[in-house]
Amino acid sequence: MGKATVVVGCAVAVAVGLAAAVVVRRRMKKEGKWGKAMGILKEFEEKCATPVAKLKQVADAMTVEMHAGLASEGKSPIWVFYLQHSDEEGVYYALDLGGTNFRVLRVQLGGKGVGLVNQEFTEASIPPNLMTGTSDALFEYIAAELAKFVAQEGPEYKLPPGRQRELGFTFSFPVMQTSITSGTLLRWTKGFSIDDVVGQDVVAQLSKAMQKLGLDMCVSALVNDTVGTLAGGRYNNKDVVAAVILGTGSNAAYVERAQAIPKWHGPSKSGDMVINMEWGNFRSSHLPLTDYDHAMDAEGLNPGDQIYEKMISGMYLGEIIRRVLLRMAVETAIFGDTVPPKLKEPFVLRTPDTSAMHHDASSDLKVVDNKLKEVLEISNTSLRVRKIIVELCNIVATRGARLAAAGILGVLKKMGRDTLKDGDQQKTVIAMDGGLYEHYTEFSKCLENTLEELLGEDVFKSIVIEHANDGSGIGAALLAASHSKYLEDQS
Repeated sequence: MGKATVVVGCAVAVAVGLAAAVVVRRRMKKEGKWGKAMGILKEFEEKCATPVAKLKQVADAMTVEMHAGLASEGKSPIWVFYLQHSDEEGVYYALDLGGTNFRVLRVQLGGKGVGLVNQEFTEASIPPNLMTGTSDALFEYIAAELAKFVAQEGPEYKLPPGRQRELGFTFSFPVMQTSITSGTLLRWTKGFSIDDVVGQDVVAQLSKAMQKLGLDMCVSALVNDTVGTLAGGRYNNKDVVAAVILGTGSNAAYVERAQAIPKWHGPSKSGDMVINMEWGNFRSSHLPLTDYDHAMDAEGLNPGDQIYEKMISGMYLGEIIRRVLLRMAVETAIFGDTVPPKLKEPFVLRTPDTSAMHHDASSDLKVVDNKLKEVLEISNTSLRVRKIIVELCNIVATRGARLAAAGILGVLKKMGRDTLKDGDQQKTVIAMDGGLYEHYTEFSKCLENTLEELLGEDVFKSIVIEHANDGSGIGAALLAASHSKYLEDQS
């Protein structure tokens, strides 16, 4: 009896020991995978690092590219515009196409000493199928929204007989501008890919669509969102010398002296010209690109193009985070033994989602938990997994914001406004617009803090960053007014 008891006791002890060993092994395996996840995070953080020395190298490279762009016909195109004089009068329209949404605006100008009297707008989304469809489908959809807006006008906006409505067309994609009212699309960005528009005059495409719908309107100025923002900002504040868009995409424009543009052979009414930089296509060996950036670029619609934009703009920040999370899910089972199917979908994680998670201040990161369920269909995450996701959002946003600040420093250096001269009291106002800058608080705070870090406290005090809400659309309408074919009739 005693012998049997001993055998049973030993068997139980062995079973308990084996069970304990399994638990320990599982825990060790789990901790090993967790350690690997943390290793992926740490490696990514190191690759994304933006120390001040690197940022200054990026700024210097940007300045060099700006000089080259002004001098060489073979470099990226520049758009050159006269600045309006604030004495235009009448009703003008703007169509602002810069990404997945577009706006239609109407502005009423009161003439000298009065300025902007009234403005109204409507907004519409572009259906995803039209972003990769045909030229006719896209422009006829846009023209229909424009016609609908005009059809709802009251009698006070009726124009004299024989006079057409005039439109400023904000088209925020790389274009080779051939005149104030014509420009050939070089390539699409921001998720658009409509082959039969590339190489075509975008004003002609819009005009054809408006004519087909019987809309009596002509394009008086083709601009992009950055030029429009600068023109709109400068209309109210003559200290505005640059504009930066940080939204779905990114670009910058600044005021340059006409004599500083070797490849400009035309006249300048004021001596000051607006230069569109197309800085989204800037690239430099100093940019801290990771394997995730390279893969996203190679698999995208425009490989090799818009490298800087892909690091700093709202279209891409969420996608970079998704790619890191996917690697963690595959290699470390951070979300369980099965990789969540949604996590495999490119661009499913949008920057508004990552912004919401980054700003989550709750102790249990409830916003992160909800976003994972809503967007990626991932449930039951632990707090430490949610903390990793917040840290990923921080790494990507910080890199983007600091690189954007470096670009602004490059522009300031080109204009000679990165230092203070004795007795110089000038203010340098930069008009900023775009949903990323406006709504992603951690991003915009980091950008401004980095700019102060790069310039120093004293110089930074002379810099004013002004949010120019709807600036691009209003600016396009103002440029339509200043380039109106009826200007002589008003004088």
